[in-house]
Amino acid sequence: MKKRGKKYIDALKKAVVENKYFELDDAFNIVVDSHYVQFDESVDVAMNLGIDIKKNDQQVRGSVLLPHGTGKAVKIIVFAKGEKEREAQAAGADYVGQDDLIAKVQQGFMDFNKVVSTPDMMASVGKLGKILGPRGLMPNPKVGTVTFDVGKIVKELKEGKIEFKAEKNGILQTSIGKISFGQNKLKENFLALLETVNRLKPAASKGVYIKKVSVSSTMGFGVGIDTLKLRNNLI
Repeated sequence: MKKRGKKYIDALKKAVVENKYFELDDAFNIVVDSHYVQFDESVDVAMNLGIDIKKNDQQVRGSVLLPHGTGKAVKIIVFAKGEKEREAQAAGADYVGQDDLIAKVQQGFMDFNKVVSTPDMMASVGKLGKILGPRGLMPNPKVGTVTFDVGKIVKELKEGKIEFKAEKNGILQTSIGKISFGQNKLKENFLALLETVNRLKPAASKGVYIKKVSVSSTMGFGVGIDTLKLRNNLI
């Protein structure tokens, strides 16, 4: 049996959360109050959705601008030409270029965590599929990162726009901020995510769509949220 540290055990004693489900305010209070490590942990959400991702008509993928951002530094690389290249630079992109920048990435340059491309550059950017794809960085029109409106998307990404995608067994996981945000800001970020995920419900998904939801800090334990009350609020 894995031995837990004293700090973890003390934090767990603050709330017996196993097999229990809490209202939204209580859940975020527990996560914030049980923080016990010295660094500013990320706060993550896991949703179990009633979808079959093996079917093309039941994919859930999108993006949302979190009202309070993520608390994480964002470095953006943009592949664009001419006027759009200048537009991306003016909006605050960290790196902007064309074939020379693609070659630089092919040679190992990875000092970025968001990638944007104009549609006319995608034929060339496709060469980076084996590099960007496994890292979840490949530009995609479904989440707004393949666009001619590069200035807008760069600003949104800098302000805290995140991408999400339901994976195996319909599980969607993403970060919604930092412990230091406090309960209210974390809750508001969560609600923005929830509303977007709910709006993207596939027409082919039958029965309960948002089945289970939990929230946790990086080093903390998962806290279940009462999904019945969440669903009632979304109706």
